[in-house]
Amino acid sequence: MKKIYIDGSVGTTGLQILERLQGRTDLQLLEIEESKRKDFDARLSMISQADVAILCLPDEASREIAAAADKTEIDTVIIDASSAHRTSEGWVYGMPELSPQQRKAIRTAKRITNPGCHASGFIALVAPLVKAGILSADFPAVCLSVTGYSGGGKAMIAEYEAADRPTELSSPRQYALKQGHKHLPEMTKWSGLNSPPVFCPVIGDFKKGMIVSVPIHAEQLQVRSSEVGVRKYVWQILNDYYASADSYIKIMPLDSDDIIAANALAGRDDMLISVDGNDERIVLTARFDNLGKGASGAAVQCLGIVIGEK
Repeated sequence: MKKIYIDGSVGTTGLQILERLQGRTDLQLLEIEESKRKDFDARLSMISQADVAILCLPDEASREIAAAADKTEIDTVIIDASSAHRTSEGWVYGMPELSPQQRKAIRTAKRITNPGCHASGFIALVAPLVKAGILSADFPAVCLSVTGYSGGGKAMIAEYEAADRPTELSSPRQYALKQGHKHLPEMTKWSGLNSPPVFCPVIGDFKKGMIVSVPIHAEQLQVRSSEVGVRKYVWQILNDYYASADSYIKIMPLDSDDIIAANALAGRDDMLISVDGNDERIVLTARFDNLGKGASGAAVQCLGIVIGEK
């Protein structure tokens, strides 16, 4: 029986992971005494006792505990749900759908970094097209991403769910306007682009769910001609790329929707991709739960690969 320790199990992501793992008879969830929950040495000891430890901590706290685990040569597999290590050497990016090689790397890794929620959608849409050569690595990408407020953690959840909340919370709120969002480095690296997209993240007045969109003009695609049409050609590339039966990412049939709700996949751990528009202007869209495939669900997916479930 594999021993699992969640460091930070009382936070939003940690609670969601705990919810997914509780009741499983094939895993033993290690619990730290409440009085030692913030004791660094006690937490490090718990990590050393586990087969897999999942860090659900602020970035600096994740860096600190991971560095201590490295220094003391702890052999435990660590899955970091923070953004601390998403572009770091020695850490494997926890998105198995990127390639069969990525899945294999996750299976044998000792240090795995969980993708960010916005980044998961953007990379899922763009990386296959860059790899196929129909989108240049110099593509000037634009990304619009609308997320539920649970992505902001307990403080933001409390703010949105307060009875006397400010009226502006009832409308969508765009943020990170200075183009310094912390997901941008991983969005650039793992999509295969040479420069970050113009990124427009928006918080909506709903708890869970996310919709990430990337618009493309047909002339930006390196497709000389296509008998089936440009949009269907793009759809086929994505459909083939994610055809694996154990992929959490699926491609919607062409023309299946004209309106997509950002909270449509709340509570689920998969992602649905749509290729909409026409042969002149295409809109790629990924919808998923920001706490599912965008956070806790992705961590549990990587855990399953590490312990040999998938």
